[in-house]
Amino acid sequence: MCVIDYGVGNLRSITKGLEKAGATVKLTTKIEDILNAEAIVLPGVGAFKDAVKKMEPLKEVLLKEVEDGKPILGICLGLQILFEESFEGGRCEGLALIKGRVIRLPSEVKVPHIGWNTIKIKKKNPLLREVNDGAYVYFVHSYYATPDNEEVIVATTKYGVEFPSVICDGNIFATQFHPEKSGEVGLKILRNFVAIVKGSI
Repeated sequence: MCVIDYGVGNLRSITKGLEKAGATVKLTTKIEDILNAEAIVLPGVGAFKDAVKKMEPLKEVLLKEVEDGKPILGICLGLQILFEESFEGGRCEGLALIKGRVIRLPSEVKVPHIGWNTIKIKKKNPLLREVNDGAYVYFVHSYYATPDNEEVIVATTKYGVEFPSVICDGNIFATQFHPEKSGEVGLKILRNFVAIVKGSI
């Protein structure tokens, strides 16, 4: 599978995490690699607007591949970019693979939200196979997604507000937290994604 290198942080740790989960990983900025990959991963530590701008040369092929059924995993900023728009640093359009927008966490809590927090599982999904309700995962973010269709929300987390922490819609999978920083729980989620791509679950 290919991890898209669009100028954000945390590329090494997600690449290592996926390899540990059993994937063959290519870190890339090339259209050819996206076309040839079994799956696409959008990592993310950084600003929405900068990331979208750097991804622009790949946007058309990436959208077509996902719309044709190729699995994609968005992580943190990678989840947010899947949405129609974000208000981080002014309004900016995302990939619009999922309808909805990205807004700032409420001012009554310390922002960014950094550290371990729990997920509340709302519905079954193969991405969370053998992951327990209430499991702890690791977050680093100031904004969160608000999908128009609540059916895509698989798990939520509370931090000033209850926000979606796992979103799945067909072949689109995303976590607001960092599975590559979330110990055994995170590794299980990455293994599940690899298994989904391979068709074994």
